[in-house]
Amino acid sequence: MYALIVPASTPFVLLITVMALSWWEDHILPPSTEPAESTAESPAEAPLTPVAPAQLPELARVDTALTGEVAGR
Repeated sequence: MYALIVPASTPFVLLITVMALSWWEDHILPPSTEPAESTAESPAEAPLTPVAPAQLPELARVDTALTGEVAGR
């Protein structure tokens, strides 16, 4: 009987553990006094540069016979 209870209860035990750690972090640990990371890397301020899509090599057609030129691509 215990062989069925342990695997079935594992997700609930993990969920309770994560929720308890979250509560502990919010209520027990002192607030962080470290300054926030530099905002130079924040997505709001970083300029977005579009990246050109990679050019794919042209594939050989199915009805084309494989020759040395086509096979070398």
